[in-house]
Amino acid sequence: MKKIVLVLATRNKGKKREFELLFKGLPVEIKGVSEFQNIPEFEEEGSTFEEIAINKAKFVSKALDLPAIADDSGLTVEALNGAPGIFSARYAEKSATNDQNNRKLLEKMEGKENRNAIFVCSIAISKPTGQILTYTGRCSGIILQEPAGTNGFGYDPFFYYSLLGKTFAQLSVEEKNRVSHRGQAMRKLKNDFKKIMIWLKEK
Repeated sequence: MKKIVLVLATRNKGKKREFELLFKGLPVEIKGVSEFQNIPEFEEEGSTFEEIAINKAKFVSKALDLPAIADDSGLTVEALNGAPGIFSARYAEKSATNDQNNRKLLEKMEGKENRNAIFVCSIAISKPTGQILTYTGRCSGIILQEPAGTNGFGYDPFFYYSLLGKTFAQLSVEEKNRVSHRGQAMRKLKNDFKKIMIWLKEK
């Protein structure tokens, strides 16, 4: 079966590796936007994870005239009224590093007894026509006061997943994909894959 090219609307190499693993065995080739030239920079617009994923996927799909897939994910913390939420990647500032974001999170969590948090991921697939499919996954955990583990990225070293007794940064990529918010959203997508293949080929 001929592979369908899906352009991943991100320059994050960690996300690209996760998507490639999750699509392993399916007739899909994942390409990152960095593999194409003259792609305009796109702003993350929207008030929810789903809206932002939709807007990113639509933008890249239209720009390249290819199907595109985008995700928007982040951490919502109960004691912080859902923050950092859609600003997770730029919590400390617009071009913040993971360390800067994690430091701000710990500062905001100082003295908080309730350390419950949820990772949320929304995935959108767009055709150049602007038609969209979306899938969302959620994973509950606890924010630790000290980091543990060296895998993953972002808030993973501080996100403790009690069912496995480890932080996301202590899990292998395979383990993380089985339980993570992105893994859950991807499984929903994979369960729909035959329908998606037909949908992508329709004009």
